[in-house]
Amino acid sequence: MQAALWGAVVGLAGAIAARVVGLDRDRSFYPTVLIFIAFYYVLFAAMAGNASAIGVETMIALLFFAVAAVGRRFGSFIVAGGLLAHGAFDLVRPDALHAAGAPSWWPAFCAAADVALAFAAAQSASRPADRVG
Repeated sequence: MQAALWGAVVGLAGAIAARVVGLDRDRSFYPTVLIFIAFYYVLFAAMAGNASAIGVETMIALLFFAVAAVGRRFGSFIVAGGLLAHGAFDLVRPDALHAAGAPSWWPAFCAAADVALAFAAAQSASRPADRVG
């Protein structure tokens, strides 16, 4: 529970900071966030030295990369949906697929951060006059 709380805090803090500084004005900001979030599991697999897990995690991350690319091209609400989907994946992942090298608290932390960032991405997408890029 504490990991989820901290994930929500970190996700919201990151989104607020991006808004204040103006980083979220570019349509590429949240797609890039989604890509980096998805590739964390590749990092964890590499840290564990598990070559087969690196391959599996890379394939999963590439699916989220594709969602980010489609969302960048066709609509930021797709990216918000991708962040929500990654959060849901984080929650079912421990039962479906072992995350080699990931800390035990990571799925709850990441899921909460993903939900917070998805909300921020949707808010950002609803401000078309403020968009650049």
